[in-house]
Amino acid sequence: MAETATQNRLLSLDAFRGMTIAGMTLVNNPGSWAHIYGPLEHAEWNGLTPTDLVFPFFLFIVGVSISLSLGKRVDTGIDRSIYGKIISRAVLIYILGALVSILPFFSYSKTNIPAELKMVIWLVFSASVFFFLLRNYKIGAALATVAVVATAVCYFAGYTITPYNFAGIRYAGVLQRISVCYLIVAILFLHTNWRQQLGLGVVLLLGYWLVMTVIPVPGCDITTVDDKACNLAAYVDRMVIGVDHIWRQAKVYDPEGLLSTIPAIVTTISGVLTGTWLLRKDESGRIEGEVRTEDTADSSDSQPISRLSSLNKVSGIFFFGVVLFALGWTWGHYFPINKALWTSSYVLITSGLALCLLGFCYWLIDIKNYRRWAKPFMIFGANAIALFVFSDLMARMIDDYNLTGPDGQPISIQGWIYNSLLSVFQPIDASLMFAIGFVLLWLFLMWLLYRKQIYIKV
Repeated sequence: MAETATQNRLLSLDAFRGMTIAGMTLVNNPGSWAHIYGPLEHAEWNGLTPTDLVFPFFLFIVGVSISLSLGKRVDTGIDRSIYGKIISRAVLIYILGALVSILPFFSYSKTNIPAELKMVIWLVFSASVFFFLLRNYKIGAALATVAVVATAVCYFAGYTITPYNFAGIRYAGVLQRISVCYLIVAILFLHTNWRQQLGLGVVLLLGYWLVMTVIPVPGCDITTVDDKACNLAAYVDRMVIGVDHIWRQAKVYDPEGLLSTIPAIVTTISGVLTGTWLLRKDESGRIEGEVRTEDTADSSDSQPISRLSSLNKVSGIFFFGVVLFALGWTWGHYFPINKALWTSSYVLITSGLALCLLGFCYWLIDIKNYRRWAKPFMIFGANAIALFVFSDLMARMIDDYNLTGPDGQPISIQGWIYNSLLSVFQPIDASLMFAIGFVLLWLFLMWLLYRKQIYIKV
């Protein structure tokens, strides 16, 4: 939803969200997947790299946002209409995740419409999604109609149009997992207190550890999380989702699969508990976070309410962050830290790091009022979903659209830019420069929305 009215925002959360989505954009868009610095790659299997922090940080932030947005409703009484809003939001996030891979509804490489026209149709479809997210349904529907009609005209003109292969569609994905975690945890938040949420999180993590290490996998001599195929989560993905619908690069498991979504829910619960901690009332009965607005972000007379209370909160955040990190690191010796399986140790260690980073942002931005350094991240954080969806679409477009290279052979836009950078940098540095340039381009595009106070929400 496009929001132009003044919004009460926890600025440190916007900055943290912005860091996370900027990191996700950086690691998802190298110039060449063959040339990437180690920290910008996922761990091969067990282990942890900075890239492995991005997704759990995002789920953690979703949990904090649930507390901040639904906390008052719990205090004042739950209106039944909130369930419809939660469900519709979860469904919309899931659909957006699917649209990223489905658009433009035909196979780009197997459709022989002129390349320029194919790209225009794709752009029009993408623009229609943008206007639908702005709740401008008339323009969104009009653009979608134009794209459909253009595709139909090409078909009747004799061009071969190969529809998107829905038989091989991937049901899971980043936004799809976010939608499921949001739906379950938001409803859970409405009907439980923090002690029950904490207890459930502990039970789920212990239960996941138990089933992953005790239940044998049919057809495997040894069941172990050290094997990509012979672990229960991978087996469930192959049996329930089906090999045609899991992540193609993995082949035998899905990193956003069914069973591993259970501990991902706990990651979201850790964010909810953090949000609840931040919303604790100070001695004056005021609640931290309610007065953090975009309009007051640069105001010299904007001071934190109850500095002592704020320092107590940030101290608690750091304390619990260090405790969770230590527990996760220790548990990792028995249940390896693994992002693809979202192991229980991975949940604890990433939630601990998320707490520490959020605590640092909260102390620096909301307590000490040092905000200028975080402006780019606030810009990213204010429109995180829009950045995720449309940057992904752009990445697919520049990889699919071909130019004519110096040797007369077709080369993608991305390949052409990368090869141009090779004349200045080494391959791995050219790949990094491409990714940084991609992030900076989207910072400019998100700034255009930010300066107009347009925040696209779902």
